[in-house]
Amino acid sequence: MSEQKKSNAILDKKSSRRTFIKNSGLTVGGVVLGGALGSLLVNDKQNTPTNTNEHSGGTTSNANVALMYFTPDQYRITEAAAERIFPADENGPGAKELLVAYYIDHQLAGAWGMGSKEYTSGPFFEGADTQGYQGRQNRQQIFQIGLKGIQDQSLKTYEKSFIELSEEEQDAILSEFADGNVELKGTSSAHFFGVLRTATIEGAYADPLYGGNANMEGWKMKNFPGHQMSFVNIIEKEFTVVEPMALNSQHKH
Repeated sequence: MSEQKKSNAILDKKSSRRTFIKNSGLTVGGVVLGGALGSLLVNDKQNTPTNTNEHSGGTTSNANVALMYFTPDQYRITEAAAERIFPADENGPGAKELLVAYYIDHQLAGAWGMGSKEYTSGPFFEGADTQGYQGRQNRQQIFQIGLKGIQDQSLKTYEKSFIELSEEEQDAILSEFADGNVELKGTSSAHFFGVLRTATIEGAYADPLYGGNANMEGWKMKNFPGHQMSFVNIIEKEFTVVEPMALNSQHKH
């Protein structure tokens, strides 16, 4: 095969992949869903995976901007709920801009979500408040139950999807969950809300390597330096403002 024909074949293959992804419903707001699908779109110049990040308005090589566990609907509900728990204000960005829903998605896809290191065999008894969760469901199952509960409660109360509600209406739904007033099968609404809230805070402040805290904005709001190689060069000086550094930052020697 001539070099020209090889080049044309490669271009046709890339075009067909883009067409497939665009027409198959595997994108949310321009974000490619699923970690494996990230490799289907490549930057022709750098030959590296690219994703369109709706939050930054451009194209980024951030591989974290891809779903690993949630369905598109579950992702949207989680993103909306997390934004109400950690909303944007004058202090800085909220959960949506910090990509907290991606952090939660990635954690659910792994050992944390599956509870692989936790004892979940019976017998099961209702525990005291000081004993923590005593049920059989892992966090994946708790989120499946809880997110469906949020959507069902929204439709029941307002006849609209949770993501279509006003901020005040979303707060009202989440308050009902936080107070344990919504009946769920398999877990309590209060327990689900507690797990969701904890995961939201973690996603806002965890190292960006894990999917949230986009551009270290969560750390910047707290003036947290992140993972510095050392403080030897400034430890004896006056107070010094240090730019935060993530685990995957390029360290200067």
